[in-house]
Amino acid sequence: MEYRRLGSSGLKVPALSFGAGTFGGKGPLFSAWGKTDAAEARRLVDICLETGVNLFDTADVYSDGASEEVLGAAIKRRRDEVILSTKISLPMGEGPNEAGSSRSRLIKGVEDALKRLGTDYIDLLQLHAFDAGTPVEEVLSTLDALVRSGKLRYVGVSNFSGWQLMKSLAIAERHGYPRYVAHQVYYSLVGRDYEWELMPLGLDQGVGALVWSPLGWGRLTGRIRRGEPWPEGSRLHDTAAFGPPVDEEKLYDVVDVLDAIAKENGKTVPQVAINWLLQRPTISSVIIGARNEEQLRQNLGAVGWSLAADQIARLDAASAATAPYPYFPYYRQEGFARINPPPV
Repeated sequence: MEYRRLGSSGLKVPALSFGAGTFGGKGPLFSAWGKTDAAEARRLVDICLETGVNLFDTADVYSDGASEEVLGAAIKRRRDEVILSTKISLPMGEGPNEAGSSRSRLIKGVEDALKRLGTDYIDLLQLHAFDAGTPVEEVLSTLDALVRSGKLRYVGVSNFSGWQLMKSLAIAERHGYPRYVAHQVYYSLVGRDYEWELMPLGLDQGVGALVWSPLGWGRLTGRIRRGEPWPEGSRLHDTAAFGPPVDEEKLYDVVDVLDAIAKENGKTVPQVAINWLLQRPTISSVIIGARNEEQLRQNLGAVGWSLAADQIARLDAASAATAPYPYFPYYRQEGFARINPPPV
């Protein structure tokens, strides 16, 4: 397994990490993802650790805390072997202080997560969304206190916009608070919006990307084909409405190229899609999920080899999309591109 620095921090993380969204299986969304119990989770964790995947990512809202509980049980007596990442800020109840990133919410949320995970510290805590109602200074000072107390090692964010992340980094620098070193983002061959603003920001500010849903919310599994209905058993039947939008014609164009390149390399479609991501700037780790051992082992086959330059170019062309304003001039007009070259 290849290990990479998490942004500009000193923490090294595996190029592939494991997402525990399939653990627990509560509620309409997460039960469709998977219903892995503690015994099954231990087996998946065993396989991950055997192959060098030691970063496990979860969140308090995954199955209403059950994902953290199952993950905690699966790593029991192996805490020192793993890097634990969890997320906080989305609603965990109907009360006025059960959502967001206020001091009250963060302190209670961290304490609750520690109990569910069965540990006394979290390696990486990420804010699951930007809280527009809480001053950034309050958020960062609280995270600073939690880091100083030893309950957190590193902090990051997920699904922030460029200005939200940059404002937070500037205030952290001004006051000497911990800087966000990770940004958990949606990025795939059928969802390349990360490249327009957040990737250049990550390059400039030393923020590493942890990629969620690298297979385009289950669309790049190799089972979705032009002119065919979604296969039986696909989670898209139950979860498509929850995920990022995908242009269907673009999807099929990408799948056609993925199919061809997979055959050329003796790999699967998911392995090629994930390997493409691993070649992109700022990517610290790609989060893979699995409902069973077979899926996990297949996804682990995305590392240990590299796509050829011409294959990357073909995938780039098939998945390319016009950048939104104000970014499109930098990609399409020579004068802009000469002074602001795109990151990829």
